Amino acid sequence: MIDMSRLRVLLAVTLPLLGSCASPHGDRNRDQSQAIEAVIRAQESAWNRGDLQGYMSEGYLKSPELTFFTGGDVVRGYETVLERYTKRYREGGKEMGRLTFSDLETINFGSDTGLVRGRWKLVFLDKKETGGLFSLIVRRTPEGWRIVHDHTSVGEAP
Repeated sequence: MIDMSRLRVLLAVTLPLLGSCASPHGDRNRDQSQAIEAVIRAQESAWNRGDLQGYMSEGYLKSPELTFFTGGDVVRGYETVLERYTKRYREGGKEMGRLTFSDLETINFGSDTGLVRGRWKLVFLDKKETGGLFSLIVRRTPEGWRIVHDHTSVGEAP
C-alpha cells in the first residue's frame, strides 16, 4: 500500500526539481535561437545598406567549407559565394534591391549547430520582385554563429 504522506513529500520535493531542470534548456534554446536570428537580421540590414561585404561577413563562414546550393548550382567556398553575389547584384552598377526575411524558424541541434528556414524577398526600385525559400545550417564559431550551408530556392515572391 502507498503511504500517501510519503508520496506527497516525494512529489513536493521532486516536481520543483524537475521544473528547474527543464528551464535552463528552454532558456538556452531560446537564447540560441535569438542569437542565430540576430545574425540573419544583421545580414538583412547589411544588404539593405548596400554592404555586400558586410552581408557576407555577418553571416557566412569564411572558409572553403561553406556550401551554397541554388537553382541546380553548387557553389563551394566563401570567396566563390562572394564572387557569385557580386556578379549577380553589384557588377556593372546593378541594384541590390531591398531584402526581407520572413517566416523564420530556428531548430537547434545541440549547443553548436542549428537549422534556420524561412522566406526571402527582394524588391527593386522598378517594383519588380523575386523571392523564395531558404534553409541554412549554422554553426557556432569563435566569431559567432555562421552559415556553413545555404540552400536557397527562387520561386514566387512571398
